[in-house]
Amino acid sequence: MIPRNMRTGGMDLPGVESRDVPLIGYRPLAPDDIPLSSQSGQVTDSTGLDSSEVEASPMKTTWYCPLDLSTVLEEEEDGVIYHVVVKQQHGAPTSASSSSRSQCVKAGTEEKLVQHLLHSFSMGDSSFITIFLSTYRSFTSTKRVLDILIDRLQHPPGESTRSQTRQPFNRAVCMVFSMWLSEYPEDFRSLGEPGLLLRLAPLLPSEPSGIEIRGRLLRIAQELSEQALLPDSSSDRTTASPPADPTKFDPTNILGFPAGLIAEQLTKIETELFVRLVPYHCLGSLWSQRDKKGREGVCWSVRATVRQFNRLANAVMASCLWPTRLRSQQRARLLEKWISVAEECRARKNFSSLYAIVSALQSNPVHRLRRTWLDTDREAVRRYEELSNIFSEKDNYSQSRGLLKEEGTSKFANDKMNNRRQIGSSAQGTVPYLGIFLTDLTMLDTAVKDRLENGYINFDKRRREFEVLAQIRLLQSSCKNCVFITDEAFLQWYQSVPSLNEQESLNSSRTSLVADSDSLFDFPSPVCHFLSKLTKHMKSPSVSCLDVDSSPPTNVPIPSALTPSTPVKSHRRSISCGNNPTNNNKGSGPDMRIVRIRMDLQDGNMYRSILVTSNDKTPTVISSALEKHSQDPKQASRYELIQLLPEGKELVIPATGNVFYAMTSSSVDFLLRRKGGNTPFGSQPISTETSATFPRIKAKGRRLVRTLF
Repeated sequence: MIPRNMRTGGMDLPGVESRDVPLIGYRPLAPDDIPLSSQSGQVTDSTGLDSSEVEASPMKTTWYCPLDLSTVLEEEEDGVIYHVVVKQQHGAPTSASSSSRSQCVKAGTEEKLVQHLLHSFSMGDSSFITIFLSTYRSFTSTKRVLDILIDRLQHPPGESTRSQTRQPFNRAVCMVFSMWLSEYPEDFRSLGEPGLLLRLAPLLPSEPSGIEIRGRLLRIAQELSEQALLPDSSSDRTTASPPADPTKFDPTNILGFPAGLIAEQLTKIETELFVRLVPYHCLGSLWSQRDKKGREGVCWSVRATVRQFNRLANAVMASCLWPTRLRSQQRARLLEKWISVAEECRARKNFSSLYAIVSALQSNPVHRLRRTWLDTDREAVRRYEELSNIFSEKDNYSQSRGLLKEEGTSKFANDKMNNRRQIGSSAQGTVPYLGIFLTDLTMLDTAVKDRLENGYINFDKRRREFEVLAQIRLLQSSCKNCVFITDEAFLQWYQSVPSLNEQESLNSSRTSLVADSDSLFDFPSPVCHFLSKLTKHMKSPSVSCLDVDSSPPTNVPIPSALTPSTPVKSHRRSISCGNNPTNNNKGSGPDMRIVRIRMDLQDGNMYRSILVTSNDKTPTVISSALEKHSQDPKQASRYELIQLLPEGKELVIPATGNVFYAMTSSSVDFLLRRKGGNTPFGSQPISTETSATFPRIKAKGRRLVRTLF
């Protein structure tokens, strides 16, 4: 066993006081021409060891020691804290001339961070501009950044334009604005008025690149002036489509489209939305404020992706639950069709549509169709369970993250189904499930402070956020060259699907169970929520809250395509579909969870994300929530914490209880209410001694007693 520290054989290494250094590698060499065993006499090496006592070896080993003599320091200078890395060159004497020095910003004031844009390259902080432009909206505004830069440009360094300090400064100015205009032109168009741009344009350098940037800024200023004169010319980003006519919807028409065609059209829709996604819209500090009054248009690109996710989940549920005269064997053909579509989405690396389909099939109204799942083909159910495992919450979506890392920029999916199915020779982009990135950024925003104790902005947090945003941009680059062909027939069916709210879905599910002469079983779904995990991050129109008045047809003919030509093989299963819930096992779940806590304030109902660990008591969580809502945390004893459950119910968390273990998994929404306050209309408080499912268990027990006795 070779020790981790060995002598260097009497050699003096530069910058190393001790001769004991850790070894990090070795290289085997060819043996000498004369074997060690044939040497006569006793040989002593330079270390004084008797080589005759050492066992002969056919190979020699050369050991290397680390010579990375870099030193990391922290320096504070005029409102900025730097990470300073000093590296000494190998083989050179230790002196100032033989060392290199680089600086990167750790934290600083708002003004100094903006001014550092113009000096970052000269100080060796080459990534600062990219990180700043991607994340600055979480701690300042575009108008404020331009104000600081204009003030700096009015007082440039150097006495003349030809001075040695002015020329590097001008190049840095052109580099910053060129990158800003190329990657985030919407920042300048969102100013609303052209005054700042008209002040900025004359201050730009008179070099060719500066003249080109000036022309682009003036064109944007002209657009803003025209919009100010003609406000009606700017149309809203999201145009509300007319509601679908439920009388014209036929759920069985989906069987007439090949699964590959359906997946191709869904991938086309998802890819177009993902390419238009603005990465910084996913930042936790912006996404958590989407419900704040007056910020309805914030994060519009993420909202569009969520709406498509919910729309597809609604289409799957509506086609499986729509009131028809279908029997369970015929309804099972619809489940098999959507499982095949999910497979095709997996082959196309469309993880967003894949998870939307899986979530819809795992929802309670579809999941509890016991007879239908029993009549579903055994092989189809097995493939469905494999697809469900991709989005298992075990180890923070480790399997889904691994697939994104492995297939993110590859041409094709690394999956067994590709051996059976040819998609085409064109490269496939990767459309991820956006909820993974939203979860990471929300947790990062909750766990890491925005400012240091001295009030400086924590720019290290922005670097960590940029690592997540860079993953999104890398996946976007793989989707930009994808080409699809539109199929109008499928899009017409997809747009005709009516929206079902939660109550309508449950009623349709109950109707299907009665039609199949089956008992009403409430199987626990692997997905704890009625919809997808993505709706945890958004309080927006979804399948469960789009209330569309629909009058389903009563007499619908049974299509011949649903009539099986051969007897359908049935099989018995203890649980109809999906994975068995693994997060209920002791010790397998995480010891922390992000919840959303609301307060009724004058500027509207606002949710704040709070990280709750298994050690947090109720007063600690209430104090954190009050601080997040800019209230006095010392007033925690005057408030009570209430979990908002489905169907308008409430669960009061005990005043001295452990919030992590007292809460139920059915909801992540909480309410902070003053003690003695009025209960909102329609809410039904629940005692902490009984859970929300206790009345249902009690009712089942009564039915069982009547049956037996």
